[in-house]
Amino acid sequence: MTLKLKEVDKVEILTLQDNDIDVAAFDSTEIVQRAMPIKDQEIKNSILAEHGFSALVTVTTRDRARSILFDFGFSEHGAAFNVDALGIDLTTIEAMVLSHGHMDHFGGLEQLAERVAKRGIELVLHPTAFRKSRYVKISEEFKINLPSLVREKIENTGISIVESKDPRMLLDDSLLFLGQIPKQTDFEKGFPRMYYDDDGQEKWDPIEEDTGIVANVKGKGLVVLSGCAHSGIINTVKYAREVAGVDQIYVVMGGFHLTGADFEPIIEPTTEALKALNPQYIVPTHCTGRKAIMHIENEMPDKFLLNMSGTKIIFAT
Repeated sequence: MTLKLKEVDKVEILTLQDNDIDVAAFDSTEIVQRAMPIKDQEIKNSILAEHGFSALVTVTTRDRARSILFDFGFSEHGAAFNVDALGIDLTTIEAMVLSHGHMDHFGGLEQLAERVAKRGIELVLHPTAFRKSRYVKISEEFKINLPSLVREKIENTGISIVESKDPRMLLDDSLLFLGQIPKQTDFEKGFPRMYYDDDGQEKWDPIEEDTGIVANVKGKGLVVLSGCAHSGIINTVKYAREVAGVDQIYVVMGGFHLTGADFEPIIEPTTEALKALNPQYIVPTHCTGRKAIMHIENEMPDKFLLNMSGTKIIFAT
C-alpha cells in the first residue's frame, strides 16, 4: 500500500515527556530548543521526566500550522504538568495518536484530554492497544502485570476512538499513521518476555500494534517518529518508506527499545542499519536505553541529537 503523503515545510516535535531532563544544559540551537527553568525571572520552573513518552507534533505548510498529540506519558499528571509549566495551549490540537497500549504511553491521556477540551476529537490507534491481561514474564514464578487501556475511560472524556490496523492519513494527508508494521529484518524479533492471557492460555505478545507517525519535509525526506518500536525501528523506517513512497530519510526519532540484556545484542546491528538508512538526524528517546544511546552517539556523532523532556526540535526545509 502506497499513500500520497503531502510535503510540508516544517515539522516541530515538542516532547512533553521523556526519560531525562537537564535544565542546566543551556545547549539550545536553532534546531534544538531546550525548556528553560525560568519563571518570573527566577530559576523555579520545573520540568518532569519519567519513563514515558509524549509529544506535541506540529506540521507547517506555508503559513498554516496544524498539530496532533502523539502518546501521553506514564503517570496521570506528568505530561500534563509539563504542558502547564511550558504554557502550552492544547486547544489547537486536531487529532491524537496512541502508538501502543502500554502504560508509559497512555497513562496521562485523561488529563491531556482535559486540556485539549474538544469533545469528539479523534484518537487513532491499532485495535490491539486494548489487549488485556498483559504481563512481563521474569520467570515461571514471577510475572509483572501491565495496566490495560480501558475503552470506557477514553470514551468518558469525549474522545472518538478510531481503530486502524492499516496506514491512515491525518491532517488532510500531511501526516501518516503507519498502523501495523511488518517485520522485515532478521534481528528485530520483539520483546521475548512479554505475554498475555488469552482465556486461560498463555501467549507471547508481539505488541503488533506499536506504530509510528511520518511527515514528509519538502526537499529533505521523511521524519519518522516511533513510540517504542517494538516491531523494530529499522522495520518501522523501512515500512514508512514503503507506505509513503519516499526513499529519503530526514529524521529517525523515538523510542528504539534497545535497553536491557534482552536487547543489547541488537544495538550494533541496529546502529549499522541506521547508518545505511543515512538520515540527516537521529534522535533516540525514552526506551532506547543508555548503552544504545551512547553507542549511537559515538557511531553517528554528526547526526545525533539529544532529546529531553520539554525540548522542541525543529526540522525544516
